[in-house]
Amino acid sequence: QVHLVESGGGLVQTGGSLRLSCAASGSSFSRRAMAWYRQASGSQRELVAAIGSGGETAYADSVKGRFTISRHNAENTVDLQMHILKPEDTAVYYCCVGGRYVRFTGRCYPDPSWGQGTQVTVSS
Repeated sequence: QVHLVESGGGLVQTGGSLRLSCAASGSSFSRRAMAWYRQASGSQRELVAAIGSGGETAYADSVKGRFTISRHNAENTVDLQMHILKPEDTAVYYCCVGGRYVRFTGRCYPDPSWGQGTQVTVSS
């Protein structure tokens, strides 16, 4: 059973930076996507960024050029470095690990496992 623990959320001003980290345990993570999703109040959960076990990445258009996802396979961790934050980035951010895949699809698929979420608030 996969266990995910996120850290690094908080309050930041517009234009600031934050780094989210997620530590995964409980399984082997080879050929499994890791990702960050977010859910703003009153909105559906959406993909922010995903990374395959070979380092391939996918980003939401709204964060391209501002956010960078990275994973450290030896430590089973995935990070999200966020720059030039905007008020519309305010949301609960969730770490996700998918099941073993045949190929990376750019999202946390199949069989996603979720962390508990960490709040990111960007003040204007």
